[in-house]
Amino acid sequence: MRTVLRGVIYLWALPTTALGLVMTLLTLLTGGRARIVDGVLEVWGGASTFVLRWIAGLVLTGGASAMTLGHVVLGRNRQLLDATRAHERVHVRQCQRWGPFFVPVYLLASLAAWLRGGRPYEDNFLEREAWAGSS
Repeated sequence: MRTVLRGVIYLWALPTTALGLVMTLLTLLTGGRARIVDGVLEVWGGASTFVLRWIAGLVLTGGASAMTLGHVVLGRNRQLLDATRAHERVHVRQCQRWGPFFVPVYLLASLAAWLRGGRPYEDNFLEREAWAGSS
């Protein structure tokens, strides 16, 4: 029964994970690396570094150290994945909860925070939950 439930959870998160798998392929094709840790695919280097440093840098000064897309966590490097693992695992659980709605909910939460005069990253309720759950 546990295996069936785990399979259902992975399927529910699959649309978001699919984005992460595309990034995994791009990362591996550009010299990056990957490993599985506790059922989560961790990917670093190559295209992941570019996305986290430059694309995420549009929202966060200096970019992001890591980012979760379903059961895939992108990191700039292996050390940052190790350092951010607890925080990113909260995001994995959020992806399991929200399934295909995770990315839209995340973006809407950032927009709502910004429209209230807050900060799109720091005041996003999903980030607050991840920070609280990783301390």
